[in-house]
Amino acid sequence: MRSFVVGVAVVAAVLGLGAPAQAEGALDPLVGSAAERVVLSDQVAAAKWGTGSPIEDPEREQQVLDGVAARAVELGLDPEEAKRVFRDQIEASKLVQRGLHAHWSAHPDEQPTERPDLGEIRPELDRLGEAILVVLRDTDDLREGASCPGLLVSAYAHSAHDLDALHQTALGRAVPLICS
Repeated sequence: MRSFVVGVAVVAAVLGLGAPAQAEGALDPLVGSAAERVVLSDQVAAAKWGTGSPIEDPEREQQVLDGVAARAVELGLDPEEAKRVFRDQIEASKLVQRGLHAHWSAHPDEQPTERPDLGEIRPELDRLGEAILVVLRDTDDLREGASCPGLLVSAYAHSAHDLDALHQTALGRAVPLICS
């Protein structure tokens, strides 16, 4: 997915799709919230580690998507568009969880020593989900414009620079459908 973001940057530069000065940074809050959600996936992975709880949870994922669709309608967003963006958020989280579980299997000395409670993590996921939906609403016109790919690449660069490779990849997986 990182290649997608880099590819978008190259295409945007070649086509002159740079961001207008007033829009610079406009997608930073959206991508920043997605980055926070990706990082929070570490706690989800730790909560599931060694419990037999699957990374894939289609029933829970559907509950999240149904909630997103309902909230999107309340905010005046297209519920299908919101669900597409959140499917990417969910897939990004699972990418982190799989990556960490594989790492912990290969490096037992780095396995988590504490198991967070998913019930305590979910309110933070809900907070980030609400933030993502609100910024999707607030950037609706911008995300449909020609400058969106350039703004998305810029926001990705701002949010990803402190992340390791796994989390950068997951963030790249979380944001490709932000631009309409």
